[in-house]
Amino acid sequence: MQFSLQTIKTDKMTPKDIEKYQGRYNEQDLLKKVTRVAKKAGIKVIYLALLLYYVLKSPKVKMADKGKIWGALGYFILPIDLIPDFIPLAGYTDDLAALMWAFYAVAKNVTPEIEAQAKKKLRDWFGDYDEADIIIERAPESHDDNVDVQG
Repeated sequence: MQFSLQTIKTDKMTPKDIEKYQGRYNEQDLLKKVTRVAKKAGIKVIYLALLLYYVLKSPKVKMADKGKIWGALGYFILPIDLIPDFIPLAGYTDDLAALMWAFYAVAKNVTPEIEAQAKKKLRDWFGDYDEADIIIERAPESHDDNVDVQG
């Protein structure tokens, strides 16, 4: 499945829309949602949520980047969104788009240590998994909004 950061804008969701969900973010609700929907949402969605969660916990991350993460994770936590999560196959595509947007916006903060933490947590929840299932293509340095992502 192909996603484009432009899709976020054309499907009535903009980065500003995601930012309005910042107030919905809290660590306890995120962890409850992730553990409840891990298998249904898919490993890539959960991996992105974990990467963003661990970036958020880093004291080196700027407040502007934390705001983007709070917005995307707040949107992910929200039970009612553009595409309801209970719809088979499509239910988490909007969540994935929001998480990908935030990931690309803060990717410079994703360290090898953060990746290792997220992968360790995935193993705790999913057991052994195929690393190919969680590959996230890095956005070009230009931060072009038309970057395609494999989902």
